[in-house]
Amino acid sequence: MSSYLIKNINIVNEGKKFLGHIWVKKERIVRISDDPTPPDVPAGTIIIDGKNRLLIPGLIDDHVHFRDPGFTYKGDIYSESRAAVAGGITSFMGMPNTSPQTTTNQLLEKKFRSASRKSLANYSFYLGATNNNLEELKAINRQRACGIKVFMGASTGNMLVDDSKTLASIFSIPNIRIAVHCEDEETIKQNLAEYKKKFGENIPIEFHPKIRSEEACYKSSSFAVALAKKHNTNLHLIHVSTAKELELLENSVSHIKKQITSEVCIHHLWFDDSDYAAKGSLIKWNPAIKSAKDKDALIKGILDNKLDVIATDHAPHTLEEKDNNYLEAPSGGPMVQHSLTAMMELYHKKLIPLETIVQKMCHAPADIFQVMDRGYIREGYFADLVIIDPNDPWTVNKKNILYKCGWSPMEGATFKSRITHTFINGHLAFDNGIFNETKRGKALEFNR
Repeated sequence: MSSYLIKNINIVNEGKKFLGHIWVKKERIVRISDDPTPPDVPAGTIIIDGKNRLLIPGLIDDHVHFRDPGFTYKGDIYSESRAAVAGGITSFMGMPNTSPQTTTNQLLEKKFRSASRKSLANYSFYLGATNNNLEELKAINRQRACGIKVFMGASTGNMLVDDSKTLASIFSIPNIRIAVHCEDEETIKQNLAEYKKKFGENIPIEFHPKIRSEEACYKSSSFAVALAKKHNTNLHLIHVSTAKELELLENSVSHIKKQITSEVCIHHLWFDDSDYAAKGSLIKWNPAIKSAKDKDALIKGILDNKLDVIATDHAPHTLEEKDNNYLEAPSGGPMVQHSLTAMMELYHKKLIPLETIVQKMCHAPADIFQVMDRGYIREGYFADLVIIDPNDPWTVNKKNILYKCGWSPMEGATFKSRITHTFINGHLAFDNGIFNETKRGKALEFNR
């Protein structure tokens, strides 16, 4: 494996930004220096001049749906991890609603084996909860699996967990992060019935946030928080989408010390309900994209440290599937290739500091999930690194979209920043648009 010296680069890490040099040897970071002169390195070391560019830790996306197995015509572990690497994501955590659903430890291991052959990025997967698999959940390998996923709202197949005794038992499982999708099913059903009375089968897409409403989100999230407090659960509220839900979250302590942590997704920070007119079902997600007031509150929630992690909820569908009326179009969209560059736009607009982006997309997911030796630029850590040119504009179009589904809700957006290099375990996997696919990513390990 090659040795690299990245010199004269602006390093953003652990709340600081400084000009320095990084020496990478084999899989690890060997030396970090802020001396004016780069360190001496052995002959044969590949030199990358980072002048006018940024170096950050590789992103850890704690929430992706790579559709593998079962729906690989939409996306698969290879295609979507490749897009992720181009977007600066070096590690991902995959959700269980595939086919078959990942609700047994045997199926979980099968997914790990598949990723070992296919994934260009590092990986882990959630074990999915149902009303009937409590013993499987209790037997989870805590050093290997990122967490347990619980759908407390509408979901695929039989993965809606609505039995109160089962929920209490799941929330009592120790020493593992329980990630929950919170939308109240009964509230959604009532809202949907009301809009069907009004519009029949042709409900306009702009009513999606009224059907999957603030009330539906808050009712479910508040129930989950109450359960977590009762059972001392390591709870992770995923894709928080409303201002009201922020009332449930605290910021008096660091995310490292929080029992209840939270995640917000790129699309809830980028779009609001005024975008349905132009984007239609392309921005149909669950939970729904809501008002500009909610979007602004979520950005403030990041700055106030009520929201701990920024992720993607990457969930590709084909354009043919998306090009349907409201009731038929599936929810979800692809985002891993564009998440970091989208967040860099918020930095350029002076909405979110660069150090905060790194904290929420790199440090916090590593800390909350107890990922070993990743998420930071530290000597001895795996060399998962991303180089960004903050001043190299480009526009998202069909020719440069890497998702297997071939489209992006970001199409037409111009980003000021460009990811130029992505290192995975010291391997330069992406270099100015060129992939080196000679190595695969590793399974994440957890310090639990």
